[in-house]
Amino acid sequence: MGTRWHRVLTEAYRFLAVGGLATLVAFVIFNGLVHGYGAGPRPLLGGHPYLGYVLANTVGMAVSYRGSRSWVFKDRPPRSADGGRMAFIAINAATMLIPIACLWVSRNALGLVDPVSDNLAANVIGLFLGLVARFYLFRTYVFQRPVHLPELVHHPLQVLELSEGVTDLVEPTAPATRGRSGSPAA
Repeated sequence: MGTRWHRVLTEAYRFLAVGGLATLVAFVIFNGLVHGYGAGPRPLLGGHPYLGYVLANTVGMAVSYRGSRSWVFKDRPPRSADGGRMAFIAINAATMLIPIACLWVSRNALGLVDPVSDNLAANVIGLFLGLVARFYLFRTYVFQRPVHLPELVHHPLQVLELSEGVTDLVEPTAPATRGRSGSPAA
C-alpha cells in the first residue's frame, strides 16, 4: 500500500474515532433533552426534537473540531487565520441537514416518534450519510495537506495530483544554462 493510501486510511480511522466520541456526546445530550432519562415528568425539549438535535450536535461539533485539529489532521497546519473554524462550522451546519432530514422523514412521513426510531433515523442513517460527506469536505477544504517546496520542485505533477484544491500548478521548465559571465548561454 502506498504512502498516500496509508495516510488516508490513518486519517479515516482517526476521523471515525473522534467522530464516535462526538457522536456519543451528542447522542447522550439529544436523548436527555428530547426523551429524558426518567428524571421528570416531561423532558426539557420533548416537543422540539429538531432543536434538541441541533443543540446536542453543536456540542458534538466542538468536540469534533478539537479532536480533528489536534489528532486527526495534526500534520496539516491551518491555512486560514481562524484555523479553519468557519469552514468547519459551515460544513457541519450544511451536513447536519442530512440527519435532520432523516429525522423529519421518520417523524412526519412515517409517523414514528419513539426514541428508537428517532435515534435510528438521525443517529444511524443520517449520521452515516453526513459522516461520509464531512470526511471528504474536511480533508478538502478545512484540513488541507500542505504543499512542500522540495516535493514541488522534484515531483511537480505528483504534488499536483496529491494536493486537493490546488489547480494552478504547472510543471516548471528547466533552468536556463548560464555562461561564465553569469548571463544566459545562447
